[in-house]
Amino acid sequence: MRDRFAPRPGESRLTEVLGADATLAFIGRVRSAWRLDDCPKNLRQARKRGGGNARLELAAPFRAGLEGLSPGDALVLLYWMDRAPRDLIRQHPRHRDAPAGTFALRSPARPNPVALAVVRCVSLDSDAGVVGIDAIDAVDGTPLLDIKPWLPTVDLPPEELPER
Repeated sequence: MRDRFAPRPGESRLTEVLGADATLAFIGRVRSAWRLDDCPKNLRQARKRGGGNARLELAAPFRAGLEGLSPGDALVLLYWMDRAPRDLIRQHPRHRDAPAGTFALRSPARPNPVALAVVRCVSLDSDAGVVGIDAIDAVDGTPLLDIKPWLPTVDLPPEELPER
């Protein structure tokens, strides 16, 4: 069986070991139907495949942070792709004709495997710390870093902002 993280032609890896300059607190876990071998590559694919029974499970100390959220809200999630390689700095995805730098791609393989998704809250149980979401492109058990509200006055690209 081929190593799924073995370099493809045109790819290169970092030669220095990455140091840790920050401490992160995982606030919970992403839950989904996805395993490493069947996880969608992006949210569009995840939604097309039914969403993956996606939800967020927050650890008890962080549940009070859900106050003010409601079903229907758009949320920005940051999560840690803990099973992705961290040394691949130049990649050659199957869908591209040529290699590209990691920072030009949305691949989970990156020095700091932080992923970002904009999802819709479909249900909320603040007491249990469970937030149902419409879909996710993360493997079950992926560590959750943060939840932020998506705000159209802040999060739209500049050319799409309404005039004031």
